[in-house]
Amino acid sequence: MIKHIADQPNQTLREAHHWAGRLETIVELIAPRFARSEPRTRVAAFLRGLLSPIERKNGWQLAEGAGHQKPYGMQHLLGRAEWSADEVREDLRAYVVEHLGDEEAVAVLDETGFLKKGIKSVGVARQYSGTAGRVENCQIGVFLVYATSSGHTFLDRELYLPKVWATDVRRRAEAGVPEGVVFATKPQLARRMIERALEAKVPFRWVTGDSVYGNDWRMRSWLEERSISYVLGVTAQYRIFTGDARHWAATVVSKLPEKKWQRCSCGAGSKGERRYDWVWLPLRELEGGRRRWLLARRSISKPEEIAYYVASGPRQTTLEELARVAGRRWTVEESFETGKGEVGLDQYEVRSWTGWYRHITLAMLAHAYLTVIRAEAVAQPEEEKKEGGKEGRAPSRGVDSADRPRGAAARLVDRVGAHADA
Repeated sequence: MIKHIADQPNQTLREAHHWAGRLETIVELIAPRFARSEPRTRVAAFLRGLLSPIERKNGWQLAEGAGHQKPYGMQHLLGRAEWSADEVREDLRAYVVEHLGDEEAVAVLDETGFLKKGIKSVGVARQYSGTAGRVENCQIGVFLVYATSSGHTFLDRELYLPKVWATDVRRRAEAGVPEGVVFATKPQLARRMIERALEAKVPFRWVTGDSVYGNDWRMRSWLEERSISYVLGVTAQYRIFTGDARHWAATVVSKLPEKKWQRCSCGAGSKGERRYDWVWLPLRELEGGRRRWLLARRSISKPEEIAYYVASGPRQTTLEELARVAGRRWTVEESFETGKGEVGLDQYEVRSWTGWYRHITLAMLAHAYLTVIRAEAVAQPEEEKKEGGKEGRAPSRGVDSADRPRGAAARLVDRVGAHADA
């Protein structure tokens, strides 16, 4: 590797300038959202800190990384400074669509827990956390991830406010919860994010998510009313009409003949194609040449493990396509993993409503930046191969790890969207 750097010092320098320049482009993109120069300077340092090798991405560590003796500037940025996290979210969305936009994209819904101590952090309560796999004292964030063949990253976010918080005037005031915020279920929060994506004309073809969203008939009806195709998880006890009676999904699937099952891939994973046995059953004809199905996925090695879905889409949709869309759900899980592990998505120390949205939004922006530079790094060797073939030149090695940015980018460039062709 050292020899490679010595042989190509100019290329290494160009790559370093390229990565730094791309980050400055992100800073310039959101700069108009900050009226004063101080928060503009601080947000640039904040983003660099999120992308740096700093172990903990909290106010103290980010301030030290930026050369500040005290964390007050970073804390002010997340708390009292004048700027809107929602406006920066709009810039984030535009950036993602510009670089990853795809008519065949899948909008992936999921929630994640942020474990907390105490009772002061906005929305914190003892509630189930998929992160911990049990009931914990935590906050819950609902996220929308944009998944394409080039990569996947966060597009939107909402903080789930439990009923005990929504009705507690004192706690709301202490945490700065806006007056207009009322209790909303996780599917309702998901609908808001999809509505914003539709209003912004974000290109996507499918929506997917787990049973939190699939078991909500209002969510499914809302999507069908707008002719939005979906593959949403449901529980084994999900009831469907067959004949003149209702039966559990598990019961209906168990009675299907073995020959109905088909082996399909739901996309590539870290160990190759992720193959399962799949079966589907038409449930209802819908307006506009659309149809609703019951879908089931069975493990090959452990056939007793079966997952269930309800799907809706154009009548000509194939089982293979439904399996592929269902498999896209792993992209949100990987985004949570890389978001928390590499850009400090969960490493905030703020307690307020405003602070939560500001930290999460900036971490999402850092994650999007890493996703885009990785997509470009993957695409570059292919383009150079084509150019090399045309001009008789051997293609270069593309973007070697020695030429990539340090910190999170150096670790993440091979991870974020690593299975983008899933």
